[in-house]
Amino acid sequence: MGLFDRLRKAFGGHVDEEEHKEQNINSTAESTTASTAESAAATASESVSASASNGEPLVKSEEEAPVAAPVNNSTVVPVEPEPAETPVAPAGNAEPIPVKPESTSQTASSTPTDSTESASAESAVSAISDSASSVPEPKSASEPEEKAAEEETELAPTEADTLAQYDEGLAKSRSSFGARLNRFLARFRSVDDAFFDDLEETLIEADVGFETAMQITDQLRDEVKLRNVKKKDEVAKAIVAKMVDLYGEAGEGEDNALHFSTDKTPTVFLFVGVNGAGKTTTIGKLAHRFQEQGKQVILAAGDTFRAGATEQLVEWGKRVHVPVVTGPKESDPAAVVYDAVHHAKEQQADIVLVDTAGRLQNKVNLMNELAKIKRVITRELPEAPQEVLLVLDATTGQNALNQAKEFAKTTKVTGIVLTKLDGSAKGGIVLAIRNELHLPVKLVGLGEKMNDLADFDPNKFVYGLFKDLIVQ
Repeated sequence: MGLFDRLRKAFGGHVDEEEHKEQNINSTAESTTASTAESAAATASESVSASASNGEPLVKSEEEAPVAAPVNNSTVVPVEPEPAETPVAPAGNAEPIPVKPESTSQTASSTPTDSTESASAESAVSAISDSASSVPEPKSASEPEEKAAEEETELAPTEADTLAQYDEGLAKSRSSFGARLNRFLARFRSVDDAFFDDLEETLIEADVGFETAMQITDQLRDEVKLRNVKKKDEVAKAIVAKMVDLYGEAGEGEDNALHFSTDKTPTVFLFVGVNGAGKTTTIGKLAHRFQEQGKQVILAAGDTFRAGATEQLVEWGKRVHVPVVTGPKESDPAAVVYDAVHHAKEQQADIVLVDTAGRLQNKVNLMNELAKIKRVITRELPEAPQEVLLVLDATTGQNALNQAKEFAKTTKVTGIVLTKLDGSAKGGIVLAIRNELHLPVKLVGLGEKMNDLADFDPNKFVYGLFKDLIVQ
C-alpha cells in the first residue's frame, strides 16, 4: 500500500473501491499492517519529541573550565542606540565576555589568527536576564507566564493539535494547488500527448520542480495505461496519488530530527541562507523553545555586515531571555563566533545558535567566509556544528530550490528550515527538495506565533498539502 492509500485510510477512514475488492481476500492482514505502520510512525514521532525535550545535560565536566579568568568589572552591551557609551550592570546571573583592555591579551593568546585576535577583543555579550534568575518588570510580569503556559502546551501537543497546525499553515498552498488542478481538469478531453504536456506545465507552475514534474508525468503515462483511466475524477486521483507516493519514496531513510552534542560540550547550530529568508526569526523562536525546555542557550550575532542585524538578534535575545554575543560593526564574523563558543564553554551552556550574514550562493568570498566560521567552531568543539541549517523562504518557490542546490555544492548542509509556509502558495517546493536534493527538511514555519516553528512531520505535511484531494 502506497503512502497515498495509507494517508487516505488514516485521515479519511476509507479506501477506494478497487482496494475494497482486494481487501476481500486478506482484509485482516492489511488492517493489521496499516495499524502497525501507524503505531510505528506515532512511536517515532514521540521519540523525536522526547529527544528534543530531554535535550543535553546541564552539568559540564571539570575539564571544561574557562580558558581565561573572568574579569569582575565586565559590562553588558545594553539595547540602546549607543551601547558602548552607556553601559549598564549585568542583568541576572549572566556573565558577559570581558571587553576591558586587560582582557585583550587573554583573548588574543588563545586566538589562532590575527583577524580573529583583533575582533575577538572587541566582542561583547548582550546578556539578557534569565526569567528564572531575575525579577521581571511589573508592566510585563504576566506576559512571560502567559507565553510559558502557551508554549508548554505546544511542546506536548496531541495528534489533533499538530495536524490542525499543518492544516492551517498549508491552507494557501493547498488552495492554490487545488485551483490549478481544477483548471487543468476543466480542459480535460482525453488522455493523450497534449494531456501530459499540459499536466507537466501545471506541475511546474505548482513549484514541484522541473525534474519532479517530468518524473511524475512519465510515471503517470504507464499508470494511466495500466489502469485504463479515462474519467476526470479518476485522472485527478491518479495524479495526486502519484505525487504523494513519489514524495514518500523520496523520503525513505530521511532523518528529519535535530541532532545534539553526544558529550557534555555545547551543541552548535549554524544557520545559513540569503537575506530575508528568516534566519534571525528562526533562531529567536528556536531559542525560545530550548529555553522553555530548561536548556541554557547563547546566541551568536555572526551577521556583522547587514545594517540592524545585530540589533535585531539582541532584541530577540531580550524577548526570549537569552544572552547574545556581539561584535563591532563589520568585524570578523569568525571572531564573534569564536567568542560565543568560548563563552558557552565558560558558562557551561547547552546550545549555541549562530546567525550568519545573508550570502548569495554564487558569491565565492562569502562562501569562503562561511567555511572559516565552520573551521573556528570545529577547532574549539570537534563534534560541532551538529547542524548546518539552510533557511529557505517558501514564498520564493523555484528560487528556493536553486539556492538549496548551490549551497549544497559549497557547504555541507545537514537540513532545511522552510519558513513562511503559511503565507505561501508554493508548499509544493518540499516535493522538489526531497526528490531532487534528498536534503531533509527539519523545521517549518507555519505561522507568526512563537510556537509556529514546528518540527517537520512528513506525513502531516503531505496531508496538509493535499487534504482536500486525499479525503473525498
